Amino acid sequence: MRVLVVAAPLLGHVFPLMPLALALRDNGHDVVVATGGEALRVSDSGLPVEDVVPANVRFGPIALRIMVMHPLVAKREMEGSGRLDFVSRMFGTVGDAMTEPLRALAARWKPDVVVHEPLAVAGSALGVPSIVHDVSVFDGLELTRAVGARMKAEVRSPATVLRTSPRSLGEFPGGQPMRFVAYSGDGEVPRWLAEPAGKPRILVSRSTAPGPGAGRMMAAVVKAAEHVDAEFVLVRPERAEGLPDNVKTVGWVPIPRVLPFCDGIVHHGGAGTLLGALAAGVPQLVEPGPGDRATHAKAVMRRGAGLAATPKAVTPELLTRLIEDSGLQRAAAEVRDEIAAMPAPSDIARQWEDLTPPK
Repeated sequence: MRVLVVAAPLLGHVFPLMPLALALRDNGHDVVVATGGEALRVSDSGLPVEDVVPANVRFGPIALRIMVMHPLVAKREMEGSGRLDFVSRMFGTVGDAMTEPLRALAARWKPDVVVHEPLAVAGSALGVPSIVHDVSVFDGLELTRAVGARMKAEVRSPATVLRTSPRSLGEFPGGQPMRFVAYSGDGEVPRWLAEPAGKPRILVSRSTAPGPGAGRMMAAVVKAAEHVDAEFVLVRPERAEGLPDNVKTVGWVPIPRVLPFCDGIVHHGGAGTLLGALAAGVPQLVEPGPGDRATHAKAVMRRGAGLAATPKAVTPELLTRLIEDSGLQRAAAEVRDEIAAMPAPSDIARQWEDLTPPK
């Protein structure tokens, strides 16, 4: 069977799709990934990758245009209370730009089914049966409908949805449960980071997407770190000089391979990092922010598997709680076991024909 996997041109959107894409390939299916921009890096996986995003599509100008034309929508988005107004406008624009290149690819390659993440709705505009692959603790079908309603292209309803959110964080009607498997591509892991530190270790990560204030949380953690009995590891920091003795730095690393050697993680609230930490059973401190990041922060805090705080609220006491609170550790382990009990991508790949609707 020919399976076209479609993601918006962002690493955080394509990475969660890769475990299923690779499992489908390993089960004998022909798989092509269609995306663009920085997400083209997944060609390192060995799967064929097609660029379907025109060069003039850039998120910065699109977001700025929405902010100018709809200031109240932008204000609510930055506060984390915008629901889907902003995101549907932005990814609806990107989806319309992706539609014709995708249609040309589909006409040439003739896929039997399309799998797409909820914000790459152009995947459901090709006249081919489609399946939505959830990538967060938000309802992927709701996201797909909201973005599709903004697009000029005619969008068909997907046949089903693969639900990767553990039910204790977000339970949605319908679909097929599938285990979230963290993926962040290849990369070197320093030897010292692939073994226990001898004291608690806190990983500090930030978004792969640039934006205002992206480094504030990391700076706040550095300021408090010298008063915490732990080793801190900053991933891709903006500044690497003048750091306390217990703060180390590292460049790009595959975080899923590092998390087993960490006792806590501080991050920006992106879905991939959030679910990756949950799958590893590592307590997390999440910065609420624009879009779905506020939703993610509330969900993990409500489940008891992590904390939520703005940079201004980061203190040595809060960071110490992250690694010493037995309640956080217990809840994180419970969610880890819950995720592990869900059907793996390899299980889904083996029953793929049963899930796939006829053309």
